[in-house]
Amino acid sequence: MTQHEGVTDGGVAANTRTIEASVVTDFSDRMSYGGYLDLPTLLSAQRPISRPEHHDELLFIIQHQTTELWLKLVLHELETARDLLRADELGRALKCIARVKHIQKTLTEQWSVLATLTPAEYAQFRGVLGNASGFQSYQYRAVEFVLGNKNAKMLQVFEADASATALLRHALESPSLYDEFLRLLARAGYPIPASVLERDVTLAWTFTPELVPVFAQIYGDTTEHWSAYETCEELVDLEDNFQLWRFRHLKTVERIIGSKPGTGGSSGAPFLKRALELTFFPELYAVRTEIPG
Repeated sequence: MTQHEGVTDGGVAANTRTIEASVVTDFSDRMSYGGYLDLPTLLSAQRPISRPEHHDELLFIIQHQTTELWLKLVLHELETARDLLRADELGRALKCIARVKHIQKTLTEQWSVLATLTPAEYAQFRGVLGNASGFQSYQYRAVEFVLGNKNAKMLQVFEADASATALLRHALESPSLYDEFLRLLARAGYPIPASVLERDVTLAWTFTPELVPVFAQIYGDTTEHWSAYETCEELVDLEDNFQLWRFRHLKTVERIIGSKPGTGGSSGAPFLKRALELTFFPELYAVRTEIPG
């Protein structure tokens, strides 16, 4: 008898794992993995339109579909974090932000998969995209809005989609994550200017120098102001990760199409490069210049 013969239930014989007797195999009247996830719908949503079908179009579709799924979760977590800040539940809000940071890393790493698409390969099916472009991702715009980088003019891109417009308008007209953090600080006794608390939240956040001394106080004694300090650093992480994603997007586009215009009508790489100049929490970077040492 070899060492693998005579293995009891649950073991391995002939390099084959035995299915344990307790494993459920009859799903005629039970919830299954595929049923719970609605896999028939999910896995039938990849429909390449190049003819003849180009091998690499499936990669292109899955890359963007998975990005949209992650963006859905990012938006879910950021909106919850914003609501928790409004309710002064800082610890739970930070848990949501921590999850977003992990998702951001995954999103950034995904660009390396798309970067395996060579210029010659992409050119063979790019024409079938028409004017479809990631610029039209309403979830991405909603994430930007929740983080404070609002632009009401973006809504015109989504006028043909009532549900997307409604989602974006809600994000536009609601306080951002940063707005709610500053309001929390004000309730905690920090000297947040009234002009900040009463600002028009439909406008993009712009640098407010009056906030820098407030953050200098927090960074000047991190032990005394630990909760506020920790939140500031979590927000900086969010922005750093977002900028890394933008940069990786830019470099992937440059690698695949060079300086060609985007399918959605933008200038392409130059347009993406300008996005790196956008900011969410500028005072949290400015305060670093004020810290002694």
